[in-house]
Amino acid sequence: MRAYRKEACPSCQRLRQQGSALQAQVATLQGVVRQLQEELARLRKDSSTSSKPPSSDLVKPPKLPPPAEQARRSIGGQPGHPHHQRPLLPPEQLNGGAYTHRLDGCPTCGHALQAVGTPPRIVQQIEFLPLSLSIEEHRALAGWCPHCHKLHYAPLPAVVARGGLAGPRLAALIAYLKGACHASYSTVRKFLRDVAGVSVSRGQLAKIIAKVSQALDGPYQELLGRLPAEARLNVDETGHRDEGDQWWTWCFRAGLYTLFKIDPTRSGDVLLEVLGDEFNGVLGCDYFSAYRRYMRECSAVVQFCLAHLIRDVKFLMTLPDGRDRAYGERLREALRALFGVIHRRGELGPRVFQRQLEAARDAVWWQATTDVPPTPHGRNMAERFAKHGEAYFEFVTTPDVEPTNNLAEQAIRFVVIDRHVTQGTRGEMGRRWCERIWTVIATCSQQGRSVFEYLAAAVAAAFQGTEVPSLLPELR
Repeated sequence: MRAYRKEACPSCQRLRQQGSALQAQVATLQGVVRQLQEELARLRKDSSTSSKPPSSDLVKPPKLPPPAEQARRSIGGQPGHPHHQRPLLPPEQLNGGAYTHRLDGCPTCGHALQAVGTPPRIVQQIEFLPLSLSIEEHRALAGWCPHCHKLHYAPLPAVVARGGLAGPRLAALIAYLKGACHASYSTVRKFLRDVAGVSVSRGQLAKIIAKVSQALDGPYQELLGRLPAEARLNVDETGHRDEGDQWWTWCFRAGLYTLFKIDPTRSGDVLLEVLGDEFNGVLGCDYFSAYRRYMRECSAVVQFCLAHLIRDVKFLMTLPDGRDRAYGERLREALRALFGVIHRRGELGPRVFQRQLEAARDAVWWQATTDVPPTPHGRNMAERFAKHGEAYFEFVTTPDVEPTNNLAEQAIRFVVIDRHVTQGTRGEMGRRWCERIWTVIATCSQQGRSVFEYLAAAVAAAFQGTEVPSLLPELR
């Protein structure tokens, strides 16, 4: 029998070609959609899914309205809330006197009242008195030496010669307003004019701030020299503007003090300069490349912030690929269990707590390195644990090491606020002033000391030519 070859009709061939082209187009578009979804997830990063500060959350979703059956909560204290009342000041602080008020009779009917044992109602009022300024005039008499043919003036007291217009406490007050209160020179001028009744020019205020800054240099350098010897340090950095240029403020928080350093770079060179290559303590920080470089080059012991890790894990849960989302969900639940153990530390005995903590750590590690999705984001997270996983759990075996970098982030918050108010600095003197006053404010707050009283003592010592008191409590 003769075999006939079946020829495909042209229309069928054309349809097959169109179908293949459409399939290729769909595959291409699916890839584009996936790429756009990942880009959208990246652009939607906020402070809860990345290391971005909360201030970068420009648009936040509105709060969900309460259920219709739920009554609207009234303003103020809620029913059942414990009553809080300001405690009375002790009698030794009542420098304005104590007064007793009595009724001559019943305010309703005028009948005589009987004495009762009910305690009196006490109201203590604090009043602000006019500032008392001590204005002195020092005259240095001149004398002519016929032998030297020169005019000589009598020497002024050291505190007057060095201080000039402002005495130690007034200079400290100006520094407190400028540094701790974020006040501009114009605001400080208005305060002194309207409240203290004295007029001081902006240029004179700048000179006073420069003198205070110089007085704080010794205590600042003392803390800077002690950083490499600390057993535990938490470090963070934030942007700083100086005459429009990008600089960086580094925060080093130790157990007893906090130090700020403004530098033009955000690289690991700052850590090498400040801590050296033989730092033997534990460095608490985020996963920024500068800390990884320092860890690699100096074999430093590091505790990476678990709070930042949680944000990166939450980002996995926003990606379009379901495998990434499932991987992030598993890892987040393991981290949630780990922090659950940390929060129950007071309820558990030391041995039970340590055992459960290690088990929770192993569970996190297992979820991070097992059944990793073959996606770029999944592989990156698994590689992070393969390279630096131990640095996330240094707190498990090292006492007094925090699992997060919250200590440094809380300390640097004041600097962020100051940056928004002052818009940065202008030059070397401004940067040095900010470093020193921020260090004084954070350290005194950390130790529960008065910032103003320390400034007053430091300025007084500098004007008198004596040693400025240390910021370290054991050296005061």
